[in-house]
Amino acid sequence: MTRILSSALLAFYIALLVWLVLFKLKFNIPALFQDEQRSLNLIPFAAPAIVNGRISYGEMIMNCVIFIPFGLLMSANFKRISFLPKLAFIFAFSFIVELLQYIFAIGATDITDLVTNTLGGFIGLQLYDLSNKYVSDKKIDRAIIAIGVLMLATFIFMHFGHFIMP
Repeated sequence: MTRILSSALLAFYIALLVWLVLFKLKFNIPALFQDEQRSLNLIPFAAPAIVNGRISYGEMIMNCVIFIPFGLLMSANFKRISFLPKLAFIFAFSFIVELLQYIFAIGATDITDLVTNTLGGFIGLQLYDLSNKYVSDKKIDRAIIAIGVLMLATFIFMHFGHFIMP
């Protein structure tokens, strides 16, 4: 049962990441294509956001944090695959999403996003490996599933709560 829940959570997480990164959590997807904002930044960390006249690293930190569960879920689901192929998959996923943003002109394509997304996945993979030295992988997997389901329920309630509660 743990394996099924873990796989389902990974699949839903990936779908949610695609929806978040490509479609900005919007349901009106055709409206995204009307704005057509194609931009490309190939210089890492060259264009941090400016908020109230100050440099803000919030988006970079958020990108990193959002991808930490990716590393955790990859480790929970693919135990027989070594570290580097899992990290390569996270990198490839992020690269493809950034490329699709550019191709469809639905956001800013930024090498910094690729770096911070991959860093988040790296941290998740490392956290799993580090935890596995002290706790059995079954307990870690149960904790990841429990926390993941709780976070998912919180996200759904926060994002869709207005549909459920008047």
